[in-house]
Amino acid sequence: MPEATFAAVVGRDGADRVRAFFPGRVRVLRGVGGDPASWAIGAVCAANAIARNSGADLIWAPANFGPIFRGVRRIVTVHDAIYDEVPGGLVDRAVRRGTSFLMRRSAQTADRVLTVSHSAAESIRHHLGVAVDRIDVVPNGSADPRPVSDPWDAVSSLGVASGRPIALSIGNRMPHKNFEGLLAAIATIDPARRPLTIIAGSRLPDPLASTVERHALHADVLLPGWVDDDQLEALYQVADLYVCPSLAEGFGLPIADALRRGLRVLAHDIPVLREIGGTVTHYSDATSPHRFGEAIVTALSTPPDDVARTAGIAWADRFSWDAAARATAAALRAAAGSGAQRETRDG
Repeated sequence: MPEATFAAVVGRDGADRVRAFFPGRVRVLRGVGGDPASWAIGAVCAANAIARNSGADLIWAPANFGPIFRGVRRIVTVHDAIYDEVPGGLVDRAVRRGTSFLMRRSAQTADRVLTVSHSAAESIRHHLGVAVDRIDVVPNGSADPRPVSDPWDAVSSLGVASGRPIALSIGNRMPHKNFEGLLAAIATIDPARRPLTIIAGSRLPDPLASTVERHALHADVLLPGWVDDDQLEALYQVADLYVCPSLAEGFGLPIADALRRGLRVLAHDIPVLREIGGTVTHYSDATSPHRFGEAIVTALSTPPDDVARTAGIAWADRFSWDAAARATAAALRAAAGSGAQRETRDG
């Protein structure tokens, strides 16, 4: 968008990282840190005033939250409505009520809503009350593979060694990721046939450690915490199967990334994961430990051939960040242009 002038409003944490790539002025709100509460309050309370005072034509809130009252024309990207779909425990529900309220108000008062899949759009319509004609679907992109020259060496510090099949899964430890369900499924597999299951992500000590202990899976599960870019790429290279047991997602990006690397994928059978995984992904019920365990064994026993790998890569290639950028730019132009047309008509 060479015709546009950009300005970013960010919190103090990560501001230098934004300055490194952002094509415009970066204004830092010193009172906004990296914690979710102050970040959400900054997005909700400050954006309209700053945009109005600077003469901005459009606000883009790219991460679920924005002002909750109408003001400067605004697009908000809502990645999912998981806070309404997966209630979690008592503490989770208390936090999620506030989060859900802010997301709902932000989406309902925005001029347009962007989201990342048709399944997410339907969820936003149902849970947040946004009419479908105000929602634009812009799928996420899949990252290009960046193979490391010696993947086994790259993951050796994580405790990964060759010699047995590897099932990989990646994500935070929010309830909808259903890693508890994945571990229950692994526990149903005969020990002689169990893969080494690697669940990357999360702080250490990992909250899943107690579940691993309860199922006596110490020899079968690795919880390496956060991994760096080379380690993540190497994990995709050494894995035999990518497993996505999520109960809900807005998109399911690791599925596309895994397919793009020629990896076989098994996912929980829900519409959004079928939308992203298509016919090149295998599906099973991750809420049934025995059924999902059987599906893991079956997938590992029938590794993909060159035809299947090629089909998976071709499917994943439809999800590109260049396409996402072009579609987002078109939505921003349309919103800014409709605002100018409205002002002309009103004037």
